[in-house]
Amino acid sequence: MNAPADISAVSLYAEGAPVDARTLYARDGVHGLQGSKIREVANAAMGREGLLPFWFGEPDQVTPDFIRAAAIESLDHGETFYTHSFGIPPLREAIATYVRGLHGGATSVANIAVTNSGMNALTLIFQALIAPGDRVVAVTPLWPNLTQGPKILSADVHMVSLDFGAAGWTLNLQKLLDTLTPDTRFVLINSPNNPTGWTMSRAEQAAVLAHCRKHGIWIVADDAYERLVFTEGHPATRPDAVPATRPDTGACAPSFLDIATPEDRVVSANTFSKSWMMTGWRLGWIVAPPPLLADLAKLIEFNICCAQSFVQRAGIAAVTKGAAVTQAFVARLKHGRDVLVPRLAQIEGVSVVAPPGAMYAFFKIDGVGDSLALCKHLAANHGLGLAPGVAFGPEGYVRWCFAASDERLLEGAARLERGLKDRPR
Repeated sequence: MNAPADISAVSLYAEGAPVDARTLYARDGVHGLQGSKIREVANAAMGREGLLPFWFGEPDQVTPDFIRAAAIESLDHGETFYTHSFGIPPLREAIATYVRGLHGGATSVANIAVTNSGMNALTLIFQALIAPGDRVVAVTPLWPNLTQGPKILSADVHMVSLDFGAAGWTLNLQKLLDTLTPDTRFVLINSPNNPTGWTMSRAEQAAVLAHCRKHGIWIVADDAYERLVFTEGHPATRPDAVPATRPDTGACAPSFLDIATPEDRVVSANTFSKSWMMTGWRLGWIVAPPPLLADLAKLIEFNICCAQSFVQRAGIAAVTKGAAVTQAFVARLKHGRDVLVPRLAQIEGVSVVAPPGAMYAFFKIDGVGDSLALCKHLAANHGLGLAPGVAFGPEGYVRWCFAASDERLLEGAARLERGLKDRPR
């Protein structure tokens, strides 16, 4: 019997025929992507006995009972079928109400799409806006998924770095505006920022919005950490964003949604992962102008079809009943920050400033030229799991998620101090 024409590479190897390994790679744009150096450290050390993992952005607490119960109840009622591409109506309405309460405006279900995670929300936005060769600007340091995501679609990504000094991480606004040339497709801003905790001010947002309006540039706001801010809630800047409409009394970082009009090219990606401790649930949402949402419907169908119905029921419980959860979580994060940062500052060679938001300390270590090697050393020899700064852009820094107990944070700091003393030079 003759072999088929499309004989596999495996059978070619078996017969000893020479095969160029490059023919088995993905396309160049994907094969050339940098893998996550956070995962590189974590995958090498996961499961190690006694390890203290602070490398991922998640707490050491499980999702609250009432959120889990909503999913269990949904499963018990047999909600295991496909749903609307944009999400079940009760969840979309709950999200729209929540967004109006935080940011005012006229956000309705016509602006809301439910997604499988915040990262999925961003991926869908990237797919909707990017054509090969498009110019994209990102404010960095930044979670590597956000800079690599546009590159998957062959975008030309330009980075504007925050500056680190005695005041912490700050933005050179004029530098950003100068980089936002008229040929820029969109600017990607994550505030509060992962990994630095930098939080964009209202004045900075207003300047960027005005500039982008002038040149027709989209603003893609990653608002995953908007509730994780360690200051009082920002004052209302629009007459419809009054305290009486807020779903709770917790703080919220300044947002482009506070000042954008329905005609603005502003799209927001958000997630249930951070504010309600639901990292493993993979549920998020998009707030976008209705014309863009219509095209996002096609992308949702061709990417995920729809989010799981029982997970969406858990999302309803979180967004409608989870105010106290968010407030307690933010208080715990602030406490963890205030325990960890002073202790890190006591370690020789460490430069650190308390962040105003998010859940990370992103600090500089003198003499470190290879943060990936350092983090592998700390994990392998001292049972301490941290994320290398180079994964987010700048070398010589390390990220530490402080969503943990005092005991774990202080023990981790002691391990870091020991690990810096015996690290390879």
